[in-house]
Amino acid sequence: MIDTGLKNKVVLVTGANHGIGAATAQAFAAQGAKVFIQYLRFAETPDQTDKITTPGNALYRANQNKSADEVMKAIRDKGGIAESWEVDLAQPANISELFNHVEKVFGTVDVLVNNAAFGQPDTFLPQEKRKAEDRSPGGFAIEAITPELHDKHFAVNSRAVALLMAEYAKRHIKHKKQWGRIISVSTDGAMCFPGEISYGASKYALESYNRSASRELGKYGITVNIVAPGPIQTGWISPEMEEETKKTSPLGRIGQPEDVADVIVFLASEQAGWLTGQLLYVGGGHAM
Repeated sequence: MIDTGLKNKVVLVTGANHGIGAATAQAFAAQGAKVFIQYLRFAETPDQTDKITTPGNALYRANQNKSADEVMKAIRDKGGIAESWEVDLAQPANISELFNHVEKVFGTVDVLVNNAAFGQPDTFLPQEKRKAEDRSPGGFAIEAITPELHDKHFAVNSRAVALLMAEYAKRHIKHKKQWGRIISVSTDGAMCFPGEISYGASKYALESYNRSASRELGKYGITVNIVAPGPIQTGWISPEMEEETKKTSPLGRIGQPEDVADVIVFLASEQAGWLTGQLLYVGGGHAM
């Protein structure tokens, strides 16, 4: 049995009320880590997850609107340790407060997982060049890029990540810690993402921030790495899309949140101590 060295480590996972974040929180808890879950419900409608069973736009939006209670219960039922706080990372003042909350219950953060994200499909094409039925791969309506959409993406997917890493580094250095891990979740479409141009660009900025952080923070014992998921079933992949994706996947299936969570745990483990500044595509060969 491999000892990951994560027992009693304090892990902060953002966007962990569903999907990859939820699976990651549970995976760290299974290793004996103390897990703090940050989340934010974007949707305005009540949680209707129990009434929606078919993957697609509606199920994904319902999943986004879940609290962290289900994840917390899953962790605690197995003897794990977890706490949570719902807070908007798009508000810069909340970043230091989030770390204050974690330190109050668990102590200084050892592992930071930047998973929280905002996504709304957008395009450079004007309305007259788009069809009314044009949709993103997940079935979401595509809008023309606007200043508001641009800012919403970059506020969460880029700026919040940079501020979280800076806050993490400040406290790590202040407490003279010698071991640390930062893992950020991007997308395998970051370099070019037609139909989701602001999401892709904001994730590409995230990748740049992380590479710079790996150079600057290495001397403090902190490794910084990126995972870039491919098609992962977090509720948004319709049955039709799943069948089409399987045909082009080298491994013949779509991914599950646990597939990404396992890689994130590896990057935080002792076994990945000599790995930093890297991006791993986690998509069954969807991107290489």
